[in-house]
Amino acid sequence: MRRANVAGAFSSCLSIFESNVPRYFAPAEREQFVQFLETKDPLRYLYFVSTLDGAVVACHGLELDATNQRASFAWGMVDRAFHGRGVGTRMTRDRIKIAEETPNLAKVVLSTSQRTHGFYARHGFVVTKITPDGFGPGLDCYDMRLLLA
Repeated sequence: MRRANVAGAFSSCLSIFESNVPRYFAPAEREQFVQFLETKDPLRYLYFVSTLDGAVVACHGLELDATNQRASFAWGMVDRAFHGRGVGTRMTRDRIKIAEETPNLAKVVLSTSQRTHGFYARHGFVVTKITPDGFGPGLDCYDMRLLLA
């Protein structure tokens, strides 16, 4: 699997998003994701696509905030057809590694749902807050944190 900058992969990222609706993303989140892709600040966010045999199979971001000593996962998703093949594990490890190698960061934070919080827990993240229906009806928001060594 290869990681590259997201430039030129807008439609692929939207297709990946759509493959995960409604199980992992609420339909109403699409507009937020489009706005993020169209306006993300490249000095604030690192955003990548992951490819496998030339096809975009995942997109994932990381906001680095040295002022608050944290990194935040942003809009990470794997094409549903590639779930269970290690793609999500790879992109999660890559983002954690970037955070660990960035000076002055003490933690990584993310927001995910009840359907994926266990995946992140296996990577060392702990739940700090749960908001019922936080992403939309039936999709609770789990705020999670990983302390960096």
